[in-house]
Amino acid sequence: MASTIREARYRVEGMDCASCATKIDTAVRRLSGVEDVSVSVSAGTMSVRFADENDLATSIVSKVGKLGYRLHPINAGQMLERKAGHLCSGHDHGDHGHHHDHGHDHQHLYDHHHDGHAGPKSENTAATAMGFHGQDHSPTSGAWWKSGKGRLTIASGLALIAAYAVGKLAPVTEPWIFTLAMLVGLLPIARRAFAAATMGTPFSIEMLMTIAAIGAVFIGATEEAAMVVLLFLIGELLEGVAAGKARASIQLLTALVPKSAFVERDGRLDEVPAEALAVGAAILVRPGDRIPADGVVLSGESAVDEAPVTGESTPVRKEVNDIVVAGTVNGSGALRVRVTAAAADNTIARIVRLVEEAQESKAPTERFIDRFSRYYTPGVVVVAALVAVLPPLLWGGSWDEWIYKGLAILLIGCPCALVISTPAAIAASLSAGARRGLLMKGGAVLENVGKITAAAFDKTGTLTEGKPKVTDILGFGRSEKEVLRLAAALEQGSNHPLARAILERSTADGPVVPNIATVNAVGGKGLEGTVDGIALFFGSPKAAAERSPMTAEEKARVAALNDEGKTVSVLVAGGVIAGAIAMRDEPRPDAAAGVKALTDAGLRVVMLTGDNRRTAEAIGRQFGMEVRAELLPEDKQRIIRELKAGGFNVAKIGDGINDAPALAAADIGIAMGGGTDVALETADAAVLHGRVGDVASMIRLSRSTMRNIVENITIALGLKAVFLVTTIIGVTGLWPAILADTGATVLVTMNALRLLRPVRAA
Repeated sequence: MASTIREARYRVEGMDCASCATKIDTAVRRLSGVEDVSVSVSAGTMSVRFADENDLATSIVSKVGKLGYRLHPINAGQMLERKAGHLCSGHDHGDHGHHHDHGHDHQHLYDHHHDGHAGPKSENTAATAMGFHGQDHSPTSGAWWKSGKGRLTIASGLALIAAYAVGKLAPVTEPWIFTLAMLVGLLPIARRAFAAATMGTPFSIEMLMTIAAIGAVFIGATEEAAMVVLLFLIGELLEGVAAGKARASIQLLTALVPKSAFVERDGRLDEVPAEALAVGAAILVRPGDRIPADGVVLSGESAVDEAPVTGESTPVRKEVNDIVVAGTVNGSGALRVRVTAAAADNTIARIVRLVEEAQESKAPTERFIDRFSRYYTPGVVVVAALVAVLPPLLWGGSWDEWIYKGLAILLIGCPCALVISTPAAIAASLSAGARRGLLMKGGAVLENVGKITAAAFDKTGTLTEGKPKVTDILGFGRSEKEVLRLAAALEQGSNHPLARAILERSTADGPVVPNIATVNAVGGKGLEGTVDGIALFFGSPKAAAERSPMTAEEKARVAALNDEGKTVSVLVAGGVIAGAIAMRDEPRPDAAAGVKALTDAGLRVVMLTGDNRRTAEAIGRQFGMEVRAELLPEDKQRIIRELKAGGFNVAKIGDGINDAPALAAADIGIAMGGGTDVALETADAAVLHGRVGDVASMIRLSRSTMRNIVENITIALGLKAVFLVTTIIGVTGLWPAILADTGATVLVTMNALRLLRPVRAA
């Protein structure tokens, strides 16, 4: 019998450190019916898969509420059918169509995660059903003093100031008045500590804090206990501010989409909210306006600045049938655009969702640190207990002095800074990459990209533009201009890529294309027709030579162009060889620099292509790279496996089309594509604007992230080690101990935020 599984995502208000995430994860997992939980401190989100049972969603909200956090549903959750123990999430790794197909709406990109992303209306309905008001903004946004933690910190600070004032006036009341001041901040902390303990997390920072504060009161250090509680609350507040900065970096993308749009209705323009735009609507984008939705140009021409979304600094020319992306800026011409994606599914919304989901998936380093911290904290509690008890028992030390030291060690023992060291860096890095058009599917991908030692590139559409261009025009019996004019006349009306290349060049050069009297295709050879009363033939050199013999010099020039990997067509006019036109799929402008950046970084770079050897080697020579040509998809997969067997960590870079076996076989599959049609289904990562140099940028970003993680772990453990020693020898006490914990967490988070700085271009 089929059972139904529901998946829901929430924003978690008040979750600012790794120990918060651990407590929430542990508590929710213990609920009967919960299948899986994924919590991201960095994104401030939680995803839960659970059986669709009565009140289970309410139980999740209630359980997390008892820990001191509030849940705000992001979507209404989707229903997934599970039969015979198999969870069908609709994930399809099939071929998703050619990436130059402008009419193709790649809505499948996120469908296996979000079977029907609720728009604003259904989101609010879900929120209300959960007992909350739907919010568009992050629940943790707004001024810090308006948050629950902010108000508690202010109250605790005022209580401590009042205690100092009363203590000066009536010194005899000091022990009691400082204890009362301490309780203002400690009671909410203690309540959270005991809730966490009953839900499976006995060694939380709140529990360690509660034991330390109560212990300090028993040994008469009431003033210090009150101060430590206040410092703890200030530290938590700083963590929240730092975590908010990291979260805001990716959410800034959503601000790029304008709030309103101009829709054409019955011959008039109506201004409507951008989020209300329906798929298929025709909108007008004025010069200088931001484009409010993903769409296809219906009419008009303009240069569009795509830098806000893809990082591509040069404006891209857009004309009829070209794709435009929400959040990009229209240049000097008005554009009429047909909307192809609703607000919840536009490119920016998808990027934000992808990054948030990626932040919820843990990297290998992060999983190791999580396992380590499970033993680390109980270990420190044991050490603290031994420090408090053994010296007085065995060597006659002062009980007050050694209990005080034990309590300080207890505070040093919190693993917050250590546990946040990896996810903070990974979240900042994923955000930084996404804002520059470098998308990675999660922490594990980000970590592994930096380990790549070999890069295998597809040729067509990856190293090259993906469409042929006229490279040479030779005039034999006639001028070059006349050769192009007559060839273009024969090619009018043809949709063949080579014909389009000739017509584009003809339009650019401006010769007037004459009317054709007649034109016929000669099977496998070329075209023949009559233009201006002249009998013409335009086709392969061999077929042209059958109509009119070529001189040795003409043959040599055609052969030289063939050797450069170019396709040559010869024009015969009035029975005489008139000239030739050479075409080739030319390299991307940045390809040579991009390949050089990879070889300079010590990578082995190889081209894998199904194209003919001569063309492939001509392109490969320009880059100085190894070339493997005339390959079938299974050959590419075999070569990838051979490279891996040779000890290389291999990245396969392609457009993700017809390359699924090779992309899947590689350690990392990187899709090259633009805007809405990134082939992410089979790839682990993507470069949105298809620059070859961005692969090197992605590797640099990964390597700098791993360095940042090492720095963070060093800060976290280094500070604890220093304060552990200074506490035992009596140099530092409770105040520095709490600073060692919260201070380290803030330092680690701020260090991770450095990754948000711009990535150097290749």
